[in-house]
Amino acid sequence: MTINSYKLLKQKEIIQILDGDATFGELPYKDTSINDIFDLPPYVTISMPSLTASDICDISTRFGFPMKIIGNKSRKQYFEDMLDNLIQSGRCSELLAFLFDKSQFTRKLSCLSTEKIDELYNKIINMVLEKINHILYCSGNELKFIDKKFIIRPTDTRIEIYAPSIEKIIDRDYIAKLSKRALQDVEAGHFDSALTKSRTLLEETFLHVIEKKQKVPKNKGDIGELYKCVRNLYNMNIDKENDKRIKELLSGLAKIVSAIAEMRNANSDAHGLGMKRKFNIKDYHARLLVNSAMTLSDFILSVAENNLSPK
Repeated sequence: MTINSYKLLKQKEIIQILDGDATFGELPYKDTSINDIFDLPPYVTISMPSLTASDICDISTRFGFPMKIIGNKSRKQYFEDMLDNLIQSGRCSELLAFLFDKSQFTRKLSCLSTEKIDELYNKIINMVLEKINHILYCSGNELKFIDKKFIIRPTDTRIEIYAPSIEKIIDRDYIAKLSKRALQDVEAGHFDSALTKSRTLLEETFLHVIEKKQKVPKNKGDIGELYKCVRNLYNMNIDKENDKRIKELLSGLAKIVSAIAEMRNANSDAHGLGMKRKFNIKDYHARLLVNSAMTLSDFILSVAENNLSPK
């Protein structure tokens, strides 16, 4: 890794993530006492803390590179200038550590009860890092937090990673619980959040059964490619020998995956609009989407269990 590696962070899409412009749906939480007292929505937006131009200048000054508001410079330009200075001085890892520190999320998470802060903070930063790495993927690099430092390294590097995470067991109980929460989002009118959960459910189920075959997918963020990998590993591809009804079933499953992926991508295209976004579907569409993801996940789990069980 060289200093120049950090220059990959200067991409417009990554700066929009780091300065809090880009949002990736909502994380619902249940805390009746907090919501009742402060009349707050039962969810937290998945994003980095939103930074004003003044915030960026203050952060740059904190790291020894004073900046002041001048003319009509955009927040992106202020952030680029700060990033350039910290990269050249070899302190970009320190800047990232500061931006990702829990203390910077005070405004975003202050409405939560203490037991919820850690849980949602970890989920947010893991999602944000995933989105950044999805952008870096084409350059063959990834941003990782290793030994308390943020580094950019080639994606084929194998290093033991330390990062906060929540271990998940992907089974029918997990599928049922996540689907239930997604349906609760539908009832509350949070269709975007319901879609995010549905896509997450499919993605995690696909990854789970792929790992059961001791395989590592090339692109964890591409749900279509993950499903293709599952079909290949578990001999689910349509061929001439299949019963016509089985062919129709498998074709239908592929359409479910494609539809959910396209809807998620289309909704993400509007991330710059923040809370003003409108997810243009009806509640019954959202319910169909959630139930389809739940059924497909259960089916894939059953296929994998049958394939892996002793004959």
